[in-house]
Amino acid sequence: WIRRIYPSCLWEMPPGDGDIYLTFDDGPDPGVTPFVLDALRGYGSKATFFCIGRNVEAHPALYERILEEGHAVGNHTHSHLDGWRTRVGDYMADIEKAAAGIRSRLFRPPYGRILGSQIRRLQNGDPGMRIVMWTLLSGDFDSRLSKEGCFRNVFNNMRPGGIITFHDSRKAEEKLRHTLPLVLECMSERGWKSKPIGSED
Repeated sequence: WIRRIYPSCLWEMPPGDGDIYLTFDDGPDPGVTPFVLDALRGYGSKATFFCIGRNVEAHPALYERILEEGHAVGNHTHSHLDGWRTRVGDYMADIEKAAAGIRSRLFRPPYGRILGSQIRRLQNGDPGMRIVMWTLLSGDFDSRLSKEGCFRNVFNNMRPGGIITFHDSRKAEEKLRHTLPLVLECMSERGWKSKPIGSED
């Protein structure tokens, strides 16, 4: 149902020749993001990292490593704001603050929560801005889900063209460390590739 509320947002990509679009929210985090980058590099995979501005400020070298290794980045606000609970002006100011350090025309709202007025402000300010949601949430952040449950959720539901959301954050770390290598191995066995959003342009 939520897709009907936000029809102008990006929910999935063209399937290509078995292309999957792995995305990671809330980093960069020095305890988690290097693991993700190493895992992706081991499979020759590329992804999209939706970064929080304050984390980019705190860990600039890690942010640069993401870019240097050929991944895409996106703006995830400066302070991880909930758009449903934030005035439009304050929300836009926080995005602009993050944009000072995050060079991207991709944006993902934290929690997937954004108002229509905020979408219009973003897209009117930059018609090339892409507001990226997801096809599949891994559930790595969900305390009710086991590590194996997280993997099964992704394994059973991933498909070419899908935008899959993980989190390179401490909260998600245990499930992410279990699930991501297994998902990358399954993708490799199926001949699927992970690509960054924007590489299809």
